[in-house]
Formats: sequence, C-alpha cells, structure tokens
Amino acid sequence: MSFGGLAGRRPDAVWAARGVDTRPTKMLRQARTFEDPVDFATPEEGAEIADDYGTVGLSLRRHPLAIIRPKLAEWGIKTSEELRVRAKDRQTVRASGIVTHRQRPGTANGVVFATLEDETGTVNIIVWPQVAEEQRTVLLGAKLLSVEGTWQSEKGVQSLVAAKLVDHTPLLGTLRTSSRDFR
Repeated sequence: MSFGGLAGRRPDAVWAARGVDTRPTKMLRQARTFEDPVDFATPEEGAEIADDYGTVGLSLRRHPLAIIRPKLAEWGIKTSEELRVRAKDRQTVRASGIVTHRQRPGTANGVVFATLEDETGTVNIIVWPQVAEEQRTVLLGAKLLSVEGTWQSEKGVQSLVAAKLVDHTPLLGTLRTSSRDFR
C-alpha cells in the first residue's frame, strides 16, 4: 500500500514545502515571484527506502534486503524464512540481516546475542566468546551483518551459532540504521 497519492513524490513535496511564502512584511508578500515548475526524476526505489529510514526509521515499501536479495542469494545466503522452514539442526548455513539488537548479558560468560532482520523476519545469532573476540570489529560495527555458522533447532527454538562474520554494510548504500545494543 502506498500513500504516494496523498502527497505525491517526496522530492516534489520537499520542493513545494520549501517554496511556501514566509516573507515577513506585507510589502514583501505582495512582491510575487514565479518559477517554472520543476520536473524531478522519479527516485529509484532504494533511494526512496533510504529516505524513509532516514526520516522515520522504517519504510512501508519493500524491506531494504529485498532489493539486494539477488546478490545475497548468489553468496548462498538464505532468508530467515528459508532457514526456519528448511534448515536442519546442525546444518551449516548463511544468513544476513540488518542488526537490530546486540547484547552481552553479564550472566552469559561473554556470549554475545544478536538479532538480524531481513525481508521475511528475524534470525537470532549466538556468538561464542572466542568468535566475538576474534571478529569484534565486524560484530560490533556492522549494520548489515552476514553470518555463517551452525543452525540450531531444538524444541521450537531456532538460532544460528556464528563461526564467521562478514560486514556487508556497504550494500546498504545511504540507508541509515541503528541497533539497540546492551552490554
């Protein structure tokens, strides 16, 4: 569903808002200026999604990972839904997503837990202390994190135990995201 019909496209709306006459005196308000209409190019979908995230932190359009899914699929990275439905316990798999949470509870003996979000849901990641220490920069800095590891599925609880972490943040382009980190 799109609300574009209510306000038009963002570049046109920004241009119109900036053109609102705010001249302070009666004499200046009477001095009209006229400009030719500006015909902005239609923004690419990725740019519109990045603008949505930049202004409200989410988008009603497609999820950002849906746009880069073909590239991720080339690398053997599965969606969270594919993992939930098809991955077998103890299978080596790859997942990728926008990091929404990172936490290292004091009672977890150095284990880091993270949540990745893609266009089909979330994947819970477990990073053992040795992996967390060896790949600390990627673990703490990536906004788009890809993880290779062992899928665990026991008694309805599913998670990915990380062995290798890859920072794929550059694939997000200008998209601005943030995670909730608890340490």
